[in-house]
Amino acid sequence: MTGFNAADYLVDRHVREGDGAKTAVVTPEVSLSYAELADRVHRVAGGLAAIGVRPEERVMLCMVDGVELLTGVLGAMYAGAVPVPVSTMATGPELGRVLADSRARVLCVSDEFTPAAKAAIALAPETAHVVLDRADPIAFSGGVTTHDWSELSGADPLPRYETWEDSPALWLYTSGTTGEPKGAMHRHASIRAVCETYAGKVLGVSPADRCFSVAKLFFAYGIGNSAFFPLAAGATTVLEPGRPSPRLVAERVRAERPTLFFGVPTFYSALLASDIPDDTFSSVRQAVSAGEPLPAVLFERFRARFGVEILDGIGSTEALHIFLSNRPGAVVPGSTGTAVPGYDLEIRDAEGKPVEAVGQPGELFVRGPSTAFGYWSRYETTKRVFQGDWLRTGDSYVRNEDGTYTCLGRFNDMLKAGGIWVSPAEVEQRLLLHPDVAEAAVVAAPDEDGIDKPVACVVPVAGREVDAEALIEFCREGLASFKRPRAVLGVRELPKTATGKIRRNVIREQVRDTFAPGEPA
Repeated sequence: MTGFNAADYLVDRHVREGDGAKTAVVTPEVSLSYAELADRVHRVAGGLAAIGVRPEERVMLCMVDGVELLTGVLGAMYAGAVPVPVSTMATGPELGRVLADSRARVLCVSDEFTPAAKAAIALAPETAHVVLDRADPIAFSGGVTTHDWSELSGADPLPRYETWEDSPALWLYTSGTTGEPKGAMHRHASIRAVCETYAGKVLGVSPADRCFSVAKLFFAYGIGNSAFFPLAAGATTVLEPGRPSPRLVAERVRAERPTLFFGVPTFYSALLASDIPDDTFSSVRQAVSAGEPLPAVLFERFRARFGVEILDGIGSTEALHIFLSNRPGAVVPGSTGTAVPGYDLEIRDAEGKPVEAVGQPGELFVRGPSTAFGYWSRYETTKRVFQGDWLRTGDSYVRNEDGTYTCLGRFNDMLKAGGIWVSPAEVEQRLLLHPDVAEAAVVAAPDEDGIDKPVACVVPVAGREVDAEALIEFCREGLASFKRPRAVLGVRELPKTATGKIRRNVIREQVRDTFAPGEPA
């Protein structure tokens, strides 16, 4: 077994190499060098040990992006424990379910989320300690002991626990857009792997970079963008505790001058719909998108207005970060690019056989060095998703003539119209070309005969209205007729997950009765 600790790799390594004075992290309140960050990580590790956290025990963190969350994650790994950052959008019962499932004895929580934490504790009898960040003292049920964050950050430093490459390092809960949350378990070596592959060989992150991510630290895309990538390279991460809005993000970008900017398609759409200055991203050498396919029209509009190229890619919680991506200066708009060096891809049909033909759709499988070693306490689901060396992504893809890959949507989101398969993503891309459309999602709804028909839910551009007939005709002009939506519904917003993905299961419920008896389909 090879000794390796991801927190040491991300922070202490730079201090040993003489770069301790380099700025590691910037927040609205504080800026820390690598030496200062290392000291805080060591002290938080000592504070966790002082309240009884042992190696390989889980420590759950429901906290805003800031030095506290960053040092909580790194401090737990440094002590040999397993940090479990979770969504700050979770309700009390939702937080309680993952807290109980993880068997975490310690919950760290920011002031804003103490009501949810109080409700969660009642559902998690094994949790014995709550660490409060900037919160007034509060009583929890079940004899839970409360601590102030200063107890952790002011503790005596702890020596690094001797983990190895395959030691458990990090759990990230995922449920996709449906289903119960599942804890994907990652090893210490997986963190180094995503830094050496995507960050190093695609983005070329260097010590000169400054990274700013709209996606938060609590999920895989965000923790790579804001922690693993910049720290592995000896670069600087810019953290924002607030909920992102175009105006807030623009203010931070203009103030902190990041060189790498990470977002999701829905946020890029929101930026384009806002009135922020066109030179906002003048410091950014590369923008990145993940979470859902980036429509070609958003790529073109963003580049035309802000002068920045967006690299679209796909990753997953189970793979820890992006494994299929476009390349700087060689983007094929509307595609997800090619495999990240170090990863292999296969498209498989419904029987699990590899699809060889160009343009033939199937389910995407990936093999690479950062794959989780399974889901916590989910034996059957683990067998379905983790198949030998291969990870089943659940995404439907085609391979193009030029070797790039194009996403057709989730494998179970494909729909049939007139007995022919239709990709929701293709129809959505057409709708987004219309000047009245800001966002679009296409799902299936049964007509009065129980036959599924495409239905589009559309968020109009500010000041515009949805003209259903005009949009259907617009789709008919640019797509094969059978692909057109049979109905278009105007909505104020699309339901999304905490990570910005469209919740198509919710939309399907909302449009289920669109084709009532007697209405044309």
